[in-house]
Amino acid sequence: MTVAPFPEFEGAAVENALLGGRVRLRQPARGYRAGMDAALLAAAAAAEAPQRLIEADCGAGAVLMQIAARRPGAALTGLERDPAMAALARENAALNGADARIVEGDVAAGFRALDLPPFDWAVSNPPFFDDPGALRAPAEGKRGAWMADDGLKAWTAFLLKSVREGGRIVVIHRADRLADLLALLGETAGSFAVRGVHPYADEPAKRVLVQAIKTGKAPLRLLPPLVLHDRSGAKHTAEAEAVLRGEAGLGW
Repeated sequence: MTVAPFPEFEGAAVENALLGGRVRLRQPARGYRAGMDAALLAAAAAAEAPQRLIEADCGAGAVLMQIAARRPGAALTGLERDPAMAALARENAALNGADARIVEGDVAAGFRALDLPPFDWAVSNPPFFDDPGALRAPAEGKRGAWMADDGLKAWTAFLLKSVREGGRIVVIHRADRLADLLALLGETAGSFAVRGVHPYADEPAKRVLVQAIKTGKAPLRLLPPLVLHDRSGAKHTAEAEAVLRGEAGLGW
């Protein structure tokens, strides 16, 4: 890991290696930095060349850069409302030689404001909270990643509009918001597939990965869970480690 000045940020940017070193990612040294959730979302986005994929709120591009490494030939677009983060995402795309276009805009303005044709895939890790009273106020550098100013409905509405009929939406979120996600995405999507992400096999899921297909009509499928840790003392289970290193995906 190296620390170097980055002109769009106050202070420094930190460079991390992801997917076993296949991806170099520069992120702000202070504030929110992508981690496990970004890696799992990227592993669940099974876009194939030449399919088009958009990420809502791409930040510094952690998800997009990992998808680019996993899925060569997919045409990637990231939407980011913070100009400094958008500039950093472009830097990361150049650093990794990724086919990723970064556009500036706000999820709350809706997909039509982008004047883009619908995509084959849309992915997102929406902010986990939309009630400022639900948690202690996050540090300013982390607020955008943690707090959805316009609520989860604005995010699901954006995702539903951003894909063509038959297009796929993949979201990672808190497990306790699963019912909300299914209800909101279910307005025009179906054929749900849900995978719980458990800290340990004997503990409840903390995260869920949800895939929906626009206009899909198939029954909901509850997939085998991903367990991140065991009691052996290893950092991750073998399955989770393979996903984090890019040696395995999270198929649907």
